[in-house]
Amino acid sequence: MRNLITDIAGISVGNAEDRNLASGVTAIVFDRPVTASGLSLGGAPGSRDQLLLEPGRTVAAVDAFVLAGGSAFGLDAAGGVQSGLRADGRGLPLGPARIPIVPGAILMDLLNGGDKNWGLHAPYRDLGYEAYRAAKTGPFALGTVGAGAGATTVNLKGGLGSTSSETTSGFRVGALVAVNAMGSVTIGSGPHFWAAALEDEDEFGGLGLPVSIPDDALPIAIKGGPTTATTLGVVATDATLTKQQAYRLAIMAHDGFARAIHPAHLPYDGDTVFAAATGEKPAPDDFAFAEICHEAMRTMARAIARGVYEAETLPQRGALPSWRDKFEAG
Repeated sequence: MRNLITDIAGISVGNAEDRNLASGVTAIVFDRPVTASGLSLGGAPGSRDQLLLEPGRTVAAVDAFVLAGGSAFGLDAAGGVQSGLRADGRGLPLGPARIPIVPGAILMDLLNGGDKNWGLHAPYRDLGYEAYRAAKTGPFALGTVGAGAGATTVNLKGGLGSTSSETTSGFRVGALVAVNAMGSVTIGSGPHFWAAALEDEDEFGGLGLPVSIPDDALPIAIKGGPTTATTLGVVATDATLTKQQAYRLAIMAHDGFARAIHPAHLPYDGDTVFAAATGEKPAPDDFAFAEICHEAMRTMARAIARGVYEAETLPQRGALPSWRDKFEAG
């Protein structure tokens, strides 16, 4: 166990980013089609093929998910991943054609100081293909990489985070998230994380909760002016689930957003979770599924804190400090 979503067999993750652009793409690729669903609870989401993930829709399985920066321009990234899958012979067979099913979601990082003057075509399709190819190479990095490259919170640099866990019934659950929150992942002006009570083995500093919640932690503090928000997550398990159960898994992972971000699901963010079940292990009974749902909440909250903890400050002038630069430097 590496405390990553890839602790679930059959899942690989690849990142591609451009520090000058201050943006990037993360591809979550499955070895074979998996049962999937998803849900957006933010008021301003941006996505591709998310509608087909609803429980009542016909398509039950996907080949990959894509998380990307670039706001609506980043939707091109799914095309790059789709191209890589098609070249490898993957996709839903329809007669002689194969159509890779690649839902994607985007976050807003256009105003973070990076050079977005890319000319006629945005670079996200190429970054998507690069992320797909990177998924074949093994372990992946966290922090200021992939879809987390240009991510921010209200007070600190955001980033890509991932965690995993195992239930008492032996099912594995993992989460991956690009933390670009409208609000804060830390408590007030201090270093403690809202998700601290759920932490495993000092994975984001081991500071625990503060002795008391400071006065500056409770009033709303969010990004002002033009909105630069949306946190994107993926939760997965090795259990065999129905599409309806995968949808419930996405709902529970959104509870992790609420445990780790203050506040989440605002009118001008696009907070979104995709969920997948690889089916490596049998279908859980009712209690075992409840425990999988619980771990979906917990792993997502931990991954959010870890994404901020692992981030590095961008090189652009005036960039928000990373957690480590602000709280470990002294």
